[in-house]
Amino acid sequence: MEKALLHYLQTFLTERRKGLFNKALANRTRHFTVVTEDVYQLHNTSAVMRSCDVFGIQDLHVIEAKLGKRVDREIAMGAQKWVDIHRHHNTKNCLTELKKQGYAIAATTPHGQAIELKDFDVRQKTAFVFGTETQGVSAETLQQADLCVKIPMYGFTESLNISVSAAIILQDIVSRMHQSNISWGLSDRECGEIAMRWTKANIKGVDQIIERYHQNNNDL
Repeated sequence: MEKALLHYLQTFLTERRKGLFNKALANRTRHFTVVTEDVYQLHNTSAVMRSCDVFGIQDLHVIEAKLGKRVDREIAMGAQKWVDIHRHHNTKNCLTELKKQGYAIAATTPHGQAIELKDFDVRQKTAFVFGTETQGVSAETLQQADLCVKIPMYGFTESLNISVSAAIILQDIVSRMHQSNISWGLSDRECGEIAMRWTKANIKGVDQIIERYHQNNNDL
């Protein structure tokens, strides 16, 4: 039934749009995911979301223990339509849930025993946690982390803007993931679910169209 409904709804899309959906889904992954932890500057979370979309990361987890958030649509450039946003009220619950889903937790920090980005093993299913602009990741994240990852830096400044850090890390790990032989793609079921959400988001009056579809099929 869902497949039939999806096929019907996609008749309201252009061939170009459907082609873009198929291309994006073929390159989407949940092998990696991204977590932002109480990021103060709104535009930074939105920019990270944009990077997730660009590099094919399907899920962004936003921890809002201290600060409420909303998506800066201008910065996200529409990425909020394509990336699944998961909101969490505290760090512990977020990271515990991700571990249950099989993710290793990688804290991004230039300090301590962090490994360099080039030494990260892309075969690991991993959630990368990015912290606040001033303090970095929290003590809770460092306690729960399975590893710490850093971007090598050679100047006087020891940190990068969070959105820049996320873009650098995602470009590196996703490129290496694509060159590997690991199974990183979405399942057919996941592709169908995401395609349905994307399709609905791109059709005006979609609720009425779906209602008519069900009425017509019930009459048969």
